[in-house]
Amino acid sequence: MGTSIQGKELGPEDFGGADYEGCNEYLTLTRPDVISDIHQGFLDAGADILETNTFGSTSVVLAEYDLAHEALRLNLSAAKLAREAADAASTTDRPRFVAGSMGPTTKTISVTGGITFDELAESYREQAMGLVEGGVDLLLLETTQDTINAKAGLIGIDMAFAELGYEIPVAIQGTIEPMGTLLAGQDAEAFYTSLAHRDLLWIGFNCATGPDFMTDHVRTLAGLSRFPVACVPNAGLPDEDGKYNETPEMLAAAIGRFVNNGWLNVIGGCCGTGPEHIRLLAQRAATSNPRTPVKLQETRVSGIEALVVDEDTRPAIVGERTNVLGSRRFRRLIGQGKFEEAAEVGRRQVRNGAHILDVCLQDPDRDEMADVIEFLDLVTKKVKSPIMIDSTDAAVIEESLKRLQGKSIINSVNLEDGEVRFEAVAPLARAYGSALVVGCIDDDKQQAQAITKERKLEIALRSRQLLTEKYGIPEEDLIFDPLVFPAGTGDQNYVGSAAETIEGVRLIKETLPNTKTVLGISNVSFGLPAAGREVFNSVFLYHCVQAGLDMAIVNSEMMQRYTSIPEEERQLCEDLIWNRGEDPVAAFAAHFRDKAPRSTTEERRNLPLDERLSLAIIEGSKEGLAGDLDEALQGRAPLEVINGPLMAGMDEVGRQFNANQLIVAEVLQSAEAMKFAVAHLEPHMERADSASKGKVILATVKGDVHDIGKNLVDIILSNNGYQVINLGIKVPPQDLIAACNEHHPDIVGLRTAGQVGPNDGGDGPRFPPGGGWPPHTGGRRCFV
Repeated sequence: MGTSIQGKELGPEDFGGADYEGCNEYLTLTRPDVISDIHQGFLDAGADILETNTFGSTSVVLAEYDLAHEALRLNLSAAKLAREAADAASTTDRPRFVAGSMGPTTKTISVTGGITFDELAESYREQAMGLVEGGVDLLLLETTQDTINAKAGLIGIDMAFAELGYEIPVAIQGTIEPMGTLLAGQDAEAFYTSLAHRDLLWIGFNCATGPDFMTDHVRTLAGLSRFPVACVPNAGLPDEDGKYNETPEMLAAAIGRFVNNGWLNVIGGCCGTGPEHIRLLAQRAATSNPRTPVKLQETRVSGIEALVVDEDTRPAIVGERTNVLGSRRFRRLIGQGKFEEAAEVGRRQVRNGAHILDVCLQDPDRDEMADVIEFLDLVTKKVKSPIMIDSTDAAVIEESLKRLQGKSIINSVNLEDGEVRFEAVAPLARAYGSALVVGCIDDDKQQAQAITKERKLEIALRSRQLLTEKYGIPEEDLIFDPLVFPAGTGDQNYVGSAAETIEGVRLIKETLPNTKTVLGISNVSFGLPAAGREVFNSVFLYHCVQAGLDMAIVNSEMMQRYTSIPEEERQLCEDLIWNRGEDPVAAFAAHFRDKAPRSTTEERRNLPLDERLSLAIIEGSKEGLAGDLDEALQGRAPLEVINGPLMAGMDEVGRQFNANQLIVAEVLQSAEAMKFAVAHLEPHMERADSASKGKVILATVKGDVHDIGKNLVDIILSNNGYQVINLGIKVPPQDLIAACNEHHPDIVGLRTAGQVGPNDGGDGPRFPPGGGWPPHTGGRRCFV
């Protein structure tokens, strides 16, 4: 619509005067004939859906022309204008429809600020009222640059529907910039995850670039979305004169490829496209089959980046140190008003392995609402991971959700006061998009907090039925907390409770396999000697994971590995968990009471050099590693050290992981230690040959960020005479293809995110039939 209006070469008088020149939306009142003519041109070309001339008809945008007071009238008039044109062109066999265009406004809450969520929602409410009353068939939130803006739009639309007493369908289209994300940072996967809670008519992408640049993003969306998928690109990127040079034939051919791949349900043209572009697209659509929506039942959450909680991430680590009730240091920083430093605590938790950040500002001596607002505004600029909102105040939860782009987690709800908590929080989860942590607590007078495994399952089943059937929460968005009680205080009520929790996790996972489980681990060791707490936490976590635990709230910086704990100490922990022996609490306390916290670094110093090197990798520790590597170099070549003790350590890590003795976060710690070791040795390596033996391209494919195996291959091949082009992590197919065309490699090595083989339909590059590629059994190997 915008570039179509520009093509009319209108002057100030057409806009109602110089003060309004450039306000395309005002033309609905001053030159309705121009807008109707544009509508008619696209209808004649074969468009099924017209967009109203309301892209900027919110009071927020119109205020720049002192026209905010005209917002309702402009939307109502534009809707009627498009409705008249569509109705006139409709036939029994070919109805035409009207989409109420709702643009992103000139504000982005996450990036530029300048407006509150509530102010933006109210502006969208007013626009939606005018469009719906004017007769549009659907509302289209388009050119979304910030997902918080889109959520404000959806809340505004909800308010309009409530006022009108009826609803119409809603669709959303985001705008992916050339750097591969929305302006506010989310990629296609995170964008979808953040909005998948709504019942959308379609979701897709428009504007920004031509279709070629959209390829990877559209493919990603097509592989995820339970909704129809749209692609409405510009006619290419504008040149230095602002002209769009992608011809109708070029646009139709590019979108035609997407259609042939079965990725799309809705196609169209944005900036720079005219009736001829639409004519060719309409011809293409007439002979094509639409995409079939995907039905995935998986637990997805997101911040700037998406996270799937599944077997590959189990247990997902929830960093617990940004909680004023659990961290004295964090509480002190908040109390002193040092929010920037407090946000750094969150960043450090994520850097040390946390997948999700638990945020609790419930200090009874402070204003929780004010603290949450200030902290979230800072921490969301420092971490990309999903946020778990930990509060008992529904108003605080809602204010938090208004500041988070992604699909968050609310911690927690329960039945302690009957359904009061469900009634307050479940609607927020549905409106804003979030998963729910559901505590195994109910209103039973005898045992409100479930201690036995049977009671844990009983409450989980009751909660699941209520939340899914009465409150409309999808089963995959329920995360049950079977509760952890102190195992070593001597309180008879909790004797054996740790074992009951482990078995409670197992029962819930077996009975409700589509839900997830989470535990706050550190509570189990409350009251035990300080030197033994982390040891006991680690042993307890290990057994919970074996039982099927999906998520663990822990201090990601203090976890100890189960396999690195001495057998005697493991036995003491397990005796306490299962209440074995005469007095397991006394035995545990006697062992740890006067013991200093264990130092694996000191223990390593007493081992032979090669064992020290291997153990550093196995334990994922960089402490003292540089000195040991320097000592090893005195008698051996760097590659001997890598291929010898360092690789022996990685082999043991692989064995322990395959035996379910390590969790993913611990494997990544080992990978980081190996990466550090190889980087330390690299400057000491000499090239084996001055002449290149061949050229190799290495990359970690899109959807994966792991690079240790790939980087090892890079270093070893580089130092044995090969020229290596390392493309890095999260490499999309088009970048890989471009690199192959540029460098003409002899070998391509890909570190894959999952199963990729010949024409398997995965998200990676396609290989020709009969290409001889061996079967690939997962994402933990680099293959060539």
